[in-house]
Amino acid sequence: MDTLVWLVAGGLIGWLSYSYLGFNEARGVAVTMVIGAVGALAGAKLIAPIFMAATTPSSELSLPLMLFALGAAAGSLVLGNMLHQRWGV
Repeated sequence: MDTLVWLVAGGLIGWLSYSYLGFNEARGVAVTMVIGAVGALAGAKLIAPIFMAATTPSSELSLPLMLFALGAAAGSLVLGNMLHQRWGV
């Protein structure tokens, strides 16, 4: 269930960045939402366990995990936008 929450939160961040910031306008809203969702999942599953204490369970939905997920989603959206502007990828 928590994975679904991270995917939805990343998709929401992708949609907001497309709508209000104009990220990845050439690619479309669906690609931007997928980039945000994948970034959020990677942030919660891969990046957060590296920085969080070993006593904190990484399988439960918590505020620190959500912050890592949203930060990774935002970072992946910025990186995707920069790659698209520079090399058209």
